[in-house]
Amino acid sequence: MTGLALNCHINKKSLFDRKHYFYADLPAGYQITQQRLPIAVNGSLAYSICTGKKQSQVISKTVRIKQIQLEQDSGKTLHDDFRSQTLIDLNRAGIGLLEVVLEPDMSCGEEAATAVRELQLILQALGTSQAIMADGQLRVDANISVHHPGEPLGVRTEVKNLNSARFLAKAIDYEIQRQIKELENGGEILNETRSFDYKLGCTVPMRDKEGKQDYRFIPEPNLPPLVIYDSASLPANADPQQVINIDRIREQIPELPSVTREKLVQQYGMLPEHSLTLLNEVGLLEFFQNVIKETRAEPKKVTSWVLNTFLGFLKQENLAVSESPVTPSALAELLNLLDRKAISSAAAKQVFEELWRNEGKTPAQIVSEKQLELMQDREALEQLCHAVMEEHPQVVMDMKKGNPRAINKLIGLVRKATLNRADPTVIKETLEKQLSPRDVSRPSA
Repeated sequence: MTGLALNCHINKKSLFDRKHYFYADLPAGYQITQQRLPIAVNGSLAYSICTGKKQSQVISKTVRIKQIQLEQDSGKTLHDDFRSQTLIDLNRAGIGLLEVVLEPDMSCGEEAATAVRELQLILQALGTSQAIMADGQLRVDANISVHHPGEPLGVRTEVKNLNSARFLAKAIDYEIQRQIKELENGGEILNETRSFDYKLGCTVPMRDKEGKQDYRFIPEPNLPPLVIYDSASLPANADPQQVINIDRIREQIPELPSVTREKLVQQYGMLPEHSLTLLNEVGLLEFFQNVIKETRAEPKKVTSWVLNTFLGFLKQENLAVSESPVTPSALAELLNLLDRKAISSAAAKQVFEELWRNEGKTPAQIVSEKQLELMQDREALEQLCHAVMEEHPQVVMDMKKGNPRAINKLIGLVRKATLNRADPTVIKETLEKQLSPRDVSRPSA
């Protein structure tokens, strides 16, 4: 299923091999893998990067997929520097894993991290893995080399077991600069395995990599070839429970992230970069859709509040969407109040801050307690405007002289007097009405 979602050719017959090497986390002394004929080959993974000052330009890129293979996982090595000892966790040793091998088509840490994030979303949509990097469900080994344009690829190093997209980007960018500096100083790059020290922000050597010939690949004697079928080659009277049908699996592939993003752009008129953010943040799309279901506010307004205000608060406090104190229902109710002009934009932000701090209160309760309702009494507003103009004759004089900033100052003074409970547009209309047109010399266009 993963191979089909990544546009791979599926081999109807794939083989298993033994890869021999000695390391403490591999008790058998060999690993079962698919070196000669893996289950899926020649695929591609499309991903998009946001660039520009405001990250508003979306560039589409593609990385080729060499193969997808089944192989055994090894154990986990834990280096305890404090006690100068190494511990081995063998709980996962021998468990089957899926490995996606990408071609060297990426040129920086950001590209690699974005591609891995897209792969993560695809795996989660398919249900082939929860792909939570922090839990070890998805790990990345990054192979990095540098070369001058037009020259062959340089000697590569491998940074092992990166468990977050952020560390992946940092490790790659550090390693690129390290290799360039090493070569410019007359040194050479060793074909070695390194690990990323996230505290120091650098890569450190682990062990020298063995050459490919040292692995002594042989066919795995205990496993027969893996044979799968399509509808055309399916044996007659075959038990559907006992055979794998590629075409049946293809029919079961759900909507992929790229399609979901296109639908968001078409359905809600949002910008492509906004659709990227909604999917990239875990749980944010579901939050957004739940708000949309419960509010009368325009989708663009909902998008703005979810991506700017809501996501901003989450990032400020380093919280996941699932940990948010503000529920989709609460935000929807707040946007409904704003949509029917019961409160101003400034008051809405104040209500949101209160919702964030005080779980359990509804937006309506906060508006009532804090007296944040917009003034509906036009006569009272007219009296306030008149009083403000009386108290600030100089500002009124500036308006008469054609200073465009003066009206904004008066609006600000009236809003302050109403404790931000009056709509700025209504204030402006009221002020202009009270100032006779013949008293105001308007600037010519």
